[in-house]
Amino acid sequence: MSTQSSELKKLPTWLKVTADSAVVTLSRQSEVNGVKVDTMTLRSPTVREVRAADRASAGDEEQRELMLFAGLAEAGINDLEGLKLVDYHRLQAGYFRLVQDDGV
Repeated sequence: MSTQSSELKKLPTWLKVTADSAVVTLSRQSEVNGVKVDTMTLRSPTVREVRAADRASAGDEEQRELMLFAGLAEAGINDLEGLKLVDYHRLQAGYFRLVQDDGV
């Protein structure tokens, strides 16, 4: 079995990752932009977006991550802060899987 195949099998059932996005199924519905959702999609970030979040957060790592995730998910920071912690952890896992280069 190839390494890539075994890596794909390691993805949790609540996570779907492509080269362009990560789709996270939430453990329960949450409100995002005034709408109840059961999934959230993070698109792949650009270097510009990561740098902008770095600058705007003034060294606050949690704020940097919230700002970046809000932009990638097209959601408000308040919406992300309103997620259950397990669902925020799922977003984090999706993001890190999304930006990881499996070929390296």
